[in-house]
This record gives sequence, C-alpha cells and structure tokens, in this order.
Amino acid sequence: MKLSNAILVVSVACTGCASVMNESNHAVRVETKTESGQLVAGAECRLTNDYGTVNIKSGDSGLVHRSSKDLEIACKHPTNGDANGRAISRVNGGMFGNIIIGGGIGAVIDHSRGTAYTYPTWVQLVFGKTFLFDRNAEKEGQPTTGTEPDATK
Repeated sequence: MKLSNAILVVSVACTGCASVMNESNHAVRVETKTESGQLVAGAECRLTNDYGTVNIKSGDSGLVHRSSKDLEIACKHPTNGDANGRAISRVNGGMFGNIIIGGGIGAVIDHSRGTAYTYPTWVQLVFGKTFLFDRNAEKEGQPTTGTEPDATK
C-alpha cells in the first residue's frame, strides 16, 4: 500500500467511528402502565435532553438526538398520576472503535455530536412512580426494566 493510501485510510478511520455507525437521532419507544400492570396508551409524553424536547403519545416511539446527557421522560394522563423516568445515556460501540483505532479526534467529534451515546430503546413508565432505565439492562425484544431510584442517596 502506498503511503498516501495509508494516510487516507487512517484519516477516514479517525473521523469518528460512531458518526459513521450511528445516526444523530435515536428512536425511543415509551409505554405507560398502571401500578397493576395494565398498559395505557395515549398519555402525553415529553422526552427532554440537552438538545431539546420531543413530544409523543405513550405507545409510540420518538426520535431524540443522541447525547452524553441522560434523557428525562415525563408522561401525563388525565385519569392517572404522572409517570416519570430517566433513560441513562451510555457510550456505544462506536466510541470504543475510536479508542481502539486511536482516533482521538474521532472520539471528540462523536462525543460532541452525541453519536457516541445510546439510550434504552424501549421503556415502560408506571403512573405515580419515577424509574431509572439503564441500557445495560436492555434485552432484545423486551422493554428495559426500570428501577426506582434509592431515596437514601
């Protein structure tokens, strides 16, 4: 391989693995249910992070901008108490690709664009409760299990 070709390959590799692998937006499905476990569609939900707010109805998915900041989720329904959650932002595989390849510049770009991060893709909030949702607990084809924050912390 010629030196110019090698430089081109390294340059492309360092432009941001996560930017190449992931879109800036990420779909998050939000469902709401009662404490007894009955799904309730149609609640007004707001998904908010440092890039802005997306409004959807529970039972639907919304496209949110990826970010290193957590995603706040708040749902309101006329016959139920509020349902709240926080989807924890986690580094995705693209960032690790940058680190392994040595693309420090790419890692900075992906961090600033948010493409190096991912939220859980499917969450179920419970009316009257607040849950944390961690992508590390995500299982394919199932909603991410939410946990109640520890009140003593």
